[in-house]
Amino acid sequence: MDGAFLDWALATFSGYVAADELYEGPYCVLSVVDNRQYKRILSTVLDHDPNHDDITAFLGRLKTALEERDLTLQGITTDGSALYPEPIRTVFGAVAHQICPFHVLKELTQGVLRAVAQERKRLTKSKPTLKRGRPSSKEKAARRLARKSKQIQEKISDLFQHRFLLVKRRLKPSERKQCLHITRGLPQLRKLREIMEHIYALFDRRCRTQTALGK
Repeated sequence: MDGAFLDWALATFSGYVAADELYEGPYCVLSVVDNRQYKRILSTVLDHDPNHDDITAFLGRLKTALEERDLTLQGITTDGSALYPEPIRTVFGAVAHQICPFHVLKELTQGVLRAVAQERKRLTKSKPTLKRGRPSSKEKAARRLARKSKQIQEKISDLFQHRFLLVKRRLKPSERKQCLHITRGLPQLRKLREIMEHIYALFDRRCRTQTALGK
């Protein structure tokens, strides 16, 4: 049955595959699909988190299946996990290895959102300590501190409510204006937004890759 399935899956083999792992509770599913024909070639279930030996053995099965049918692997795509580079070199040598752009964007997006969360924590710690109750009109210093605390809290709320503006692919004019507003006084967050725009440009067919990389 496995042989018949492999014959079907590899009948129109494109030469390019994508390898990935899916975690479900204590189990992990390793799979390889034809990257152009969208056919699953191999899969296996592990009862533990995969290591280099597991990946090497799994890729070894793929190599054996290809060699039995006189097929050659020309490229492999992964999610950028550190699990794959060494086993790929061990099994397939210098075969072309690329990282899935969707996983790249996912990691960068999560990194930017984590940076925004860290900035909110920093702002929270910077809030001045206030006495209980509302300061009287004669306590000018206390009223200044109260205004400062309120402004910081509003900034924290804006960064939380509109954090998606820092990672959204395309911003409307109103959203870009809002993004400039919430990052006022925070040039490091504006720089992160610029980086995200350049990253998106890498995957925009209207922009040459070398141009985006140069930026």
